[in-house]
Amino acid sequence: MPKGGARSRSGPPPDPNALRRERDAGEWTILPREGRQGATPEWPLSEQTVRESQLWERLWTMPQALMWERFGQQIEVALYVRRLAEVEEPEAKVTLGVLVRQMADSLGLTTPGLRGNRWRIDAGEEPTVKPSAAAKAKPRATARGRFKVVDGDGA
Repeated sequence: MPKGGARSRSGPPPDPNALRRERDAGEWTILPREGRQGATPEWPLSEQTVRESQLWERLWTMPQALMWERFGQQIEVALYVRRLAEVEEPEAKVTLGVLVRQMADSLGLTTPGLRGNRWRIDAGEEPTVKPSAAAKAKPRATARGRFKVVDGDGA
């Protein structure tokens, strides 16, 4: 295991809502929720299976596909599709699953992957979040409020 130096997942993940991030606020790319429109690119690898075709079509309608297209990542996406189809098989090796997760991260298909690429999908309206039972509960007394004064004579 190498020691020292920067690693892709070292330190806190980037947060587009952080209070003191004015210096890099422009670095986040907002992707439209509607996703990529238009024809699906041609399959760049050899002999596509039916399952690979289904996954390929679906992935190219996602918001992240706009960035893949911009950066010419058709082969990377195709390799992800091929490995994902393989990992769906009952006898797939665990290590292949790890590779698929890593590929999904690098393509921005996971929440950590979106943060790592500094991409956000336009939320449109903010989702409504119901407060939890703990949030509705009566607030706890402060430490100062719980403090009791003891008579100084030790009795």
